[in-house]
Amino acid sequence: MDWSTHATQLAKLVGEANVLTEKNDQAPFLKEWRDLYQGVTPIVVRPGSTEDVSAVMTYAYEHTLKVVPQGGNTGLVGAQIPKETGDEIVISLGRLNRVRAVDPDGFTITVESGVVLETLQNEATKVDRLFPLSLGSQGSCQIGGNISSNAGGTAVLAYGNTRDLVLGLEVVLPTGEIWNGLRTLRKDNTGYDLKQLFIGGEGTLGIITAASLKLFPKPKKLEAAFVGLSNPHAALKLFSLAKAQAGPVLTGFEIMPRIGMEFCVAHLDGARDPMAEPHPWYVLMELSSGSDAFPVRDLLESTLSEAMEAGVVRDAAIASSMQQVDDFWRLRHGMSGVQKREGGSIKHDVSVPVASIPEFLDTTMAAVSAFVPGCRPVPFGHLGDGNIHFNISQPVGADKDDFLAKWDDVNALVHGIVAEFNGSISAEHGIGRLKRELLHEVKSPVEMDMMRRVKSALDPKGLMNPGRLL
Repeated sequence: MDWSTHATQLAKLVGEANVLTEKNDQAPFLKEWRDLYQGVTPIVVRPGSTEDVSAVMTYAYEHTLKVVPQGGNTGLVGAQIPKETGDEIVISLGRLNRVRAVDPDGFTITVESGVVLETLQNEATKVDRLFPLSLGSQGSCQIGGNISSNAGGTAVLAYGNTRDLVLGLEVVLPTGEIWNGLRTLRKDNTGYDLKQLFIGGEGTLGIITAASLKLFPKPKKLEAAFVGLSNPHAALKLFSLAKAQAGPVLTGFEIMPRIGMEFCVAHLDGARDPMAEPHPWYVLMELSSGSDAFPVRDLLESTLSEAMEAGVVRDAAIASSMQQVDDFWRLRHGMSGVQKREGGSIKHDVSVPVASIPEFLDTTMAAVSAFVPGCRPVPFGHLGDGNIHFNISQPVGADKDDFLAKWDDVNALVHGIVAEFNGSISAEHGIGRLKRELLHEVKSPVEMDMMRRVKSALDPKGLMNPGRLL
């Protein structure tokens, strides 16, 4: 294939400066941050508008070029990285970064896919509104990628997954056609909800170029507590109590093990343990309300007091300022990144029914510790919605490559236990390349066939992110 000719033609569509063929220029687009995937591509294309994306896709379709859409390159299952074969071009959406419309009265915002999540959050704040999607990578991830992977994050308990935040989409199809579905309607019962095909589709059906999203009232009062507990069973009891007491005012409930706290204090700049004494497990609990009159602090204190009297909670530190609230959340958001400083880490993004989390953690931690003696399980995550990031750091002093060579076997062990609890092998990160071969084990033949039919109908040449998800 004459890639130099393709590069020349694509440069005519988007400008020479936006077609990258030199390896040094391409480097930021080719490596996954956990070092699991290192790709090769002949061309990185950086379109600056929906029309540019359409022109590039029209050209790719006419010349049967495989394409890999990429946002902020923060994905965790390899969907955004080109294969090592060097026959896929990367379409980076970072230049599509305009905020098209903000409607505070209608509680909506319309943005292009390259808008960074933190920027989107800040735009909502400017009009006294909240965009609730919150991720550890929010300073670099882009909303198009968030939508394509149906990102979860720490606010799912109160606001749902990304899927629940999307009102409408603009999508460039594999043929180059533009579908303008940027509606902001809360009710639209006119046939198939086509946007759902692209939310969580991981770029296999089309390229999301813009989205209309829900906004919410900005909390007027917000309180958080860092809570020390003996075990996950106590954490579940605290969640049950807090949910019963606070209802929708409970907007965050995250569980973390002691070893995760130790990693954060050791490797996260400026981090410190919020509590005077160490505890085996921790919960970060947040309550918030859009009303100044609602007694959020009183509710938090009374809930914790009741939990302490019942012997559920060992100790708790209630944030005394918004800075301390941010410090609490920084510990939680930093928990994934700091594990890299401890050597190899075998990761799982799983979910089980909320009531099963304590038993799941007890069972799985014992199983992996027996399978890899000396390993250090670091399970943490969203207890309130059943999603646990069951990560396992290598034994101290172990060879990293030898430990990571056990990845598939450890995955099989953990995912087998997940299946016993009627859970999911991918709670919020997607399938991508990492879990593609596992999908048929958890989806019925009918489900797999339906997905393949959808893929074939929308992408008949198989050009969109081939080999990902399916």
